[in-house]
Parts: sequence; structure tokens; C-alpha cells
Amino acid sequence: MQNSVEKYLRTEKLPHIWCAGCGNGIVLGAMVRAFEKMGCNQNNTVIVSGIGCSSRAAGYMDFNTLHTTHGRALAFATGIKMAKPGIDVFVIMGDGDAASIGGNHLIHAARRNIDLTAIIFNNQIYGMTGGQYSPLTPPGSIATTAPYHTIERNFDLPELARVAGATYVARGTTYHAAMLTNLITAGAAHKGFSLIEVVTACPVSFGRRNKMGGAYDMLMWQKKQAVSVEKAKSMTPEELQGKFVIGELYKGAAPEYTEVYDRLIEKAQGKSEEE
Repeated sequence: MQNSVEKYLRTEKLPHIWCAGCGNGIVLGAMVRAFEKMGCNQNNTVIVSGIGCSSRAAGYMDFNTLHTTHGRALAFATGIKMAKPGIDVFVIMGDGDAASIGGNHLIHAARRNIDLTAIIFNNQIYGMTGGQYSPLTPPGSIATTAPYHTIERNFDLPELARVAGATYVARGTTYHAAMLTNLITAGAAHKGFSLIEVVTACPVSFGRRNKMGGAYDMLMWQKKQAVSVEKAKSMTPEELQGKFVIGELYKGAAPEYTEVYDRLIEKAQGKSEEE
């Protein structure tokens, strides 16, 4: 597997610049293993990222890649998919990138059900720019912009995407790396907007300030707090308090945006039999 996945990497860009213990490398590894599993065509695939620690992952992968502005990765990805509907488009974002400045793009990409696969690295903090809290930072956490702890409730991002119209929603962790590869593979195969949230660790900007220990301790926290979809079905709301559910959370069907748009063009040009 090691040699087979190297073809998906720009090995001349390695070693990476992420901090020791950062979970982003595990997410990158899960992605390239998913590409190998699905037999990905590198020339027919685009990877788009925004700004942030997680978004550096696009630079390490040997595809057509686009490193865009903060919060706008989905807007660029939508334009690419509209121009060339036949290509596979993956969008890499961090929790702040996707849910704060990019939150409006997220809900409308989900609403349109455009065939993109969004992978959200949720380390619960703005890691690159100094440790500010994000929309996914749990209440009661310490951040540079919340020295006395956060008081805002955090988004449940998969649930937000689902109610906005996403037709494939999943959550994984960097501890459950094999599961994460499978979720990315399934999300990519799904026709429509797919969102996979990845709970990952930032030992420097989040773990240190919140006294969670080092990288190993944060991985063990993921193992302890994560509950599989199957197990969650038999648990009470009280038992699930403070936990998070992992696995395939929702899979549905709805018209895919580029296909509907193409039919609209045909109708406008008089090529369609629709009234």
C-alpha cells in the first residue's frame, strides 16, 4: 500500500510543515488510501482548499489542486464543477474555514446538492492564526479570544449540512483512521453533496490551552468520546451527553445540481421535450 499511495503525493514537498502530533497527516493518509481504493484518476480530479492548517494538505497531493481564499473553497469548487461536471472535486476545509467565514457557502452547496465531496478537518480551533475559537469549539473551552472560556454553543456540522440539504453526511476521527478511509470512499462515490467531518487534534493551540495532554492523550480522548452509529441507537440522550457519533450519519437522494442545470439549458435551447 505504501508505494501504491505515493503516486498521489508530491513527495518533493515532504516532510510536511504541520506541528508534531497534529492529526492532519492522518487525514491526508486516509484520503490518499481512499483514492487508491477507488482507483482515482488523478487527471480527472481536482482538490480545492481554503486557508488554514488543514488546507495545506492540497499542496502535498499530486492532483489538479487549487489553494483558494479563506472561506471560499466551496465557491471555487462550485465553479469548477459547473464548468466541468464530469470531473471529481474534493474540497478540504478547516472548522473555521468551513463553518465561519465559509458557512454561507456550505449551506448553499448542501442546498443545491452539487456533486462535491467536502472533507472538514475539525480541530476545534483556529490553529494557524493564533488559537482563536471557531464555530466548532465546544463551550467552556479556552482560546486566545476566550481567555475565560467560550460561552457560545458549537455547531453540529454534519447535522447542519443534513438539514441544509446534503445527501451524504458522515463523521470520523483520526483515531478511527481505517473507518475514515471508508467514509471518504463512500462519500466520493455518492452522487450529490457529501460532507465528511473529521475530528482531529491540535495539541499546540487547543490541547495545551485546555490541558488535554499531548497528541497521544488527544487520540485516546477521541477513542473514549466517539460512539458508533449502531451503538448510539441503543443509548439514551443522557448517555450520549458529551459524546459524538461517528460513522455514516445520513444517506439520501435528491436531484444533483449540475444535472438539473444541464436539463434547464436544453429546455431553454428547445432541445428538451419537457413542457
